Amino acid sequence: MYAVIATGGKQYRVTEGETLKVEKLAGEEGSEVELDQVLMIADGENIQVGSPALDKGTVTATIKSHGRHKKVGIIKFRRRKHHRKQMGHRQSYTEIEISKIQA
Repeated sequence: MYAVIATGGKQYRVTEGETLKVEKLAGEEGSEVELDQVLMIADGENIQVGSPALDKGTVTATIKSHGRHKKVGIIKFRRRKHHRKQMGHRQSYTEIEISKIQA
């Protein structure tokens, strides 16, 4: 059984017991979060597709940790113009473990 969920502007294909990093969610470590933007649930041959989301579909996840990804370097450079701009960005994330998928 798997589900397709939307959180943080992205879509993820998840199964029970899976651990993944999503955009930062509000909540303490160890608390449970309900993700109600379930786009599709597949259980063998039985497939339910929402338009755009299922009304009664929920995915329950446990927050394992919060953190930040590696730094992404941004460099703007124009040759022969004495112009060089260098910046960096670290995106925050929440690591969650999928505990239950309900249709």
